[in-house]
Amino acid sequence: MSTTRSALRRRMLTLLLAGVAAIVTALGFSTPAFAISHSSATSQLRAAGITWSSTGNCSDRYNSTCTSFEGIRQSTIDGIITFKRANGCAINITGGTEIGHASGTYSHWNGYKVDISKNTCVYNWITSAYTYNGYISGWGYQWRAPSGNLYTDEGSHWDILYYTCGC
Repeated sequence: MSTTRSALRRRMLTLLLAGVAAIVTALGFSTPAFAISHSSATSQLRAAGITWSSTGNCSDRYNSTCTSFEGIRQSTIDGIITFKRANGCAINITGGTEIGHASGTYSHWNGYKVDISKNTCVYNWITSAYTYNGYISGWGYQWRAPSGNLYTDEGSHWDILYYTCGC
């Protein structure tokens, strides 16, 4: 009898934990805020058809000529994938979590930002789908998505700040 009772308890606990996990995910409290590895990020980006490049042809987070995704937030990866799916443009990431970017809470180093190459498709999408914020002195021309994420034309590339995983 105790073996049956023990098995029943384990099943109930499993069901309870699965239910809590489903509710947490549905409410948006799942893993997007957590940092992920470079390997995990590149696997997801590759599957979504997003490329990345660096002047140093490397991925060392401690080398400013590399493009690294080590420690990037899952929601940032989800955000750039959502952005690509929404606009259908070619996306090439040129900056991730490597050193050489400005510091701060919502920084590249902390996994909130990516830089992408400029192209006509991306420019047309951002400037028509998002709200123009104006020129941010010392930074560039900025647009805000309905999600609150910021897209800044910094001249040579787009700097994207993902507060959320929506584009």
